[in-house]
Amino acid sequence: MVKIGIIGSGGIAGAHVRAYKKMPDVEIVAVADVVPGRADEFVRRFELTGARAFERHEALLEMDLDGVSICTPNFTHHRTAIDALEAGKQVLVEKPLSVTLEQGIEMVRTAKKTGNMLTVGFQPRYDPNMQVVREIVRSGQLGNVYYVQTGGGRRRGMPGGTFISKAMAGSGAMADIGCYSLDLALHALGYPKPLSVSAFTSNHFGTNPTYHREPDKFEVEDFGVALVRLEGNRVLNFKISWAMHMDSLGPTLFLGTDAGLKLTPAGTGPWSGVWDGGIGSIQLFSDILGHHTETVIPVQSHNMDVFYEKLRDFVSAIQEGRPAPIPAEEVLLNQAIIDGVIRSSALGREVEIQIPEL
Repeated sequence: MVKIGIIGSGGIAGAHVRAYKKMPDVEIVAVADVVPGRADEFVRRFELTGARAFERHEALLEMDLDGVSICTPNFTHHRTAIDALEAGKQVLVEKPLSVTLEQGIEMVRTAKKTGNMLTVGFQPRYDPNMQVVREIVRSGQLGNVYYVQTGGGRRRGMPGGTFISKAMAGSGAMADIGCYSLDLALHALGYPKPLSVSAFTSNHFGTNPTYHREPDKFEVEDFGVALVRLEGNRVLNFKISWAMHMDSLGPTLFLGTDAGLKLTPAGTGPWSGVWDGGIGSIQLFSDILGHHTETVIPVQSHNMDVFYEKLRDFVSAIQEGRPAPIPAEEVLLNQAIIDGVIRSSALGREVEIQIPEL
């Protein structure tokens, strides 16, 4: 039986519990939350018989646990993950990895030093359509991929609370939904290192009471666009929004020397258009001596619970002694781009991205 502890008891923690409770080989033995009484209430609500409730995650980590799910606000990921790794636990941390690049670097170094697993909660990787995209790009069908466009935009999709606090979230739309788009592109490419970024961000909608209920508290970006230079003489055009007067920021594109790939996100309406909602269509294009071909790649219709698959893979990796299913050292490059976007936007110029040896 794999013994799991859950740190944090908000909405995402509930999703973790519902998934874990479907696994007969998993027992949730502890929950921690800094708000007095919340962990106890969470244990009762989800009928976690025998599970202990704590206000301090340090007390939870003293228990005999195989793994922990970190489901706390962004700004706590760093300290909580390091404490868990140093306590000998295998760790799944919800996205984003951290608030700053420096925090992410320390988290990855701690995982390497302790030999314990640090995996990040990017469940779209388990969507079979995402896997098809990765296989096409990595197969070489496109030739040398020199340009990628990714991102997406909600017409109206701005959260509140900790999501809009600079201190607690680090960034806004980029960390919340943009990280999925970055992972889609970078994972398909094999996670090349980012070298530099030139970016612009704004928060015209979040700070306007016409569009947001907490304009005076809105401290992060609701829109961002960046041109990111990648190793291998490639470039990434990244764009994201929580709100805009437009139906879409366009498809994701992979342009290669032999063919091109076009992806549209699934769904319609004011919350659609981002990659946390799946893939709507996949098309392959090529032109040879004036002969144009266009191939529609069948999108797999499925009922797969990708959130469950993410947690199932984490549990299986613990049981089998496998490495992290979604390694933090990969997602660190994602974090480096977001860090570069923030710096570039503040300075109004291109900035270099430097990631030290880990």
